[in-house]
Amino acid sequence: MLGTRTSTYALPLALAVVGTLAATTPAAQAAPAQAASAPTTAHHSGASQCRGRGVDASARIRYHSDVVIKAPLSTVWKLQTDVERWPSWQSPVLTAERLDPGRLGRGSRFRWTTPAPATPNTPATTLEITSTVRQLQRGACVLWSGPAIGQGLRIDEGVHLWTFTEVKGGVRVHTEETWTGAQVEADVPTATAALGAGLEAWLHDLKTTAEHRRR
Repeated sequence: MLGTRTSTYALPLALAVVGTLAATTPAAQAAPAQAASAPTTAHHSGASQCRGRGVDASARIRYHSDVVIKAPLSTVWKLQTDVERWPSWQSPVLTAERLDPGRLGRGSRFRWTTPAPATPNTPATTLEITSTVRQLQRGACVLWSGPAIGQGLRIDEGVHLWTFTEVKGGVRVHTEETWTGAQVEADVPTATAALGAGLEAWLHDLKTTAEHRRR
């Protein structure tokens, strides 16, 4: 399992890596996507979807991971879909706001921000991510997509899928995401490693928070 420090900083640091991709050479080495997984993570095999839709099948940058959370499905689902409260349990999320009223559902939009520290090739910036829910089945899955944009740092589109399955003792959470855009595709291995680090941190925070609330 990722440590607290990794959980707190992995997402902004992972996204910041992307800012250097256009300047890196193809020879730059990146850890394989699966190597970023926590020891307790079991990787999912086969295509996953939410109401018939999944991540971008043609994207070159992709990562997937699973974790079992020892908490009720209702707790896990509420944490994940109450986007306005993400900052209360995910340190890398600075702000999160709904752009429309009502329960989260297909077509809902939300905007959230996360810091990206300075690198040798990019300034410190705040990424603004505007996500649109493409599919949602309550208690089972959610799929959203949208761009992440900061000064000198851009992901044209991230497509992010989450599925939730009740298992003995808790809930198996599966997540996978794809990125597209010329800047990130300049170095696919490095971008994949960055994406993986962010997703593992998110799973860690979701698991830690849900299991704590169960007590």
